[in-house]
Amino acid sequence: MSGRMPVETDGAPAALGPYSQAIAGGGLVFSAGQVGIDPATGELVPGGVVAQAERVMRNLAAVLDAAGTSFDRIVKATIFLTDMADYAAVNEVYGRELPPPYPARSAVAVSALPKGALVEIECVALAGEV
Repeated sequence: MSGRMPVETDGAPAALGPYSQAIAGGGLVFSAGQVGIDPATGELVPGGVVAQAERVMRNLAAVLDAAGTSFDRIVKATIFLTDMADYAAVNEVYGRELPPPYPARSAVAVSALPKGALVEIECVALAGEV
């Protein structure tokens, strides 16, 4: 794979600004951060941080699928939380969605996320087999 190729899917929310849902290049897929927006409505899902984290993982799966890769090929993930008190709840959702061996990961607290989201996750994955 040469150059940079944008990844787009209707299975995840459209970009909220001048960025791609993901970029594939150099044998890797770099996802944009996904928040708990339902792509059908463009709104955050109701139900708090667990519901948002579940939606984030579905959005991320759709982006990776559109890029020809999947959760089992993630090598690095970053989780952004507006409240570190939500760490355990988000960790439980994340842990049940990703297969071992788990990718390297960071989790950081931030003051705010787009649209008032409580959690955002981005990742780097190995591109699919060509």
